[in-house]
Amino acid sequence: MPDDVWARFVQDSERDIRASQAPKEPSARARMVTERLRQQEARGELPPGWRTGPSWEETQGRRNRRRRVWTVLGVVLAGAVAVVAMKPSLLPGDPFGTGSSETDSGAGARPVAPLPAETAPETAAPGAAPGTPTLDEPFAGSPAARYADGAAGIVLPEAKAAGVFSEDQVARALEQTRALLVDANLDRGTLLGGTPGTVLDKVLDPRQPELVDGLRSSLREPGEDNDPLRMFSRFDPDEVRLVGDVVKVRGRTTFEAGRDGALDIHTDHTFVYAVAPADPDSTEVARTIVRRVIDLRMSDPAKYRVTPGRLAVVDNDNDIGNTVCSVHDGFLHPGPGSTGPTGAPPSGPAVDPYDRSRDIGDSGTEACGTVTRT
Repeated sequence: MPDDVWARFVQDSERDIRASQAPKEPSARARMVTERLRQQEARGELPPGWRTGPSWEETQGRRNRRRRVWTVLGVVLAGAVAVVAMKPSLLPGDPFGTGSSETDSGAGARPVAPLPAETAPETAAPGAAPGTPTLDEPFAGSPAARYADGAAGIVLPEAKAAGVFSEDQVARALEQTRALLVDANLDRGTLLGGTPGTVLDKVLDPRQPELVDGLRSSLREPGEDNDPLRMFSRFDPDEVRLVGDVVKVRGRTTFEAGRDGALDIHTDHTFVYAVAPADPDSTEVARTIVRRVIDLRMSDPAKYRVTPGRLAVVDNDNDIGNTVCSVHDGFLHPGPGSTGPTGAPPSGPAVDPYDRSRDIGDSGTEACGTVTRT
């Protein structure tokens, strides 16, 4: 930089500094306000500042605390979002509609939900069910996939006094009814050809000998007029094996006061069995569907010769789907693929064994028909 330019820069800077630091005479307004404040301070009347508030340190401290709180919450929320993103089923109610709580079985699986308990007669047959049965998912492709498992499908009504029987007596009779249905249709020993001892020794009234003795005889020497299948579900273990440990069940039980103070109990249940050929290498799965409608009665022991606490069978109807016709050896024989007897060809109408709206007690025919699905 040339010397003359530098000298002029130094002179201008010094002049500006002296001008900015020069004392200034306060205005008359400023002198008046200052004097009034001095007088108030001398008297102790100085007012508080109208813009006073918490110090900067205090304000900044609260801001920092809030920031830390929100930072921690942010980390927690971010973690929760990440967990839910990986596993949305953790949220209650399935808000994203994944339907992952219950799934259908077999190929082409899609979400399904279990059926609620049946509280009234059904009015139509269930719709088609997708899927193909396998050894791992034997009820795929069947309405039974949505049925309850085993005894959970035998739902008893709330007990209350009926006829001459108290609430506790009705409750015990209902439990006897459940024991009969379980022993006759779900017990593994019975299903594999054993004797249902609970039914014969503890539930049915021995003072109904034509029934009890007849059932015992049918188990020893089954025949067309003496068939244990009218009360019990049984398979020949030399022919088939049960697939899995589950029998699917759907139905209802009701009761009412009967004639002469009796307790009348009505049961209507469908049992679905999955079986495969006894050959352990076979992967073929078949299903047999058995619907049983039974009317039971507990009579007043003061009026009738009965065994207290035992039940008598008043009426008994059954409808069996997928078993060979005209074979009366005391076993169910599902087909096709069965190595057991083939029986006579079906001659009756086509029937949907899952249609619980049908009244099987008034079918008007004993002909063996064809099932529309299993």
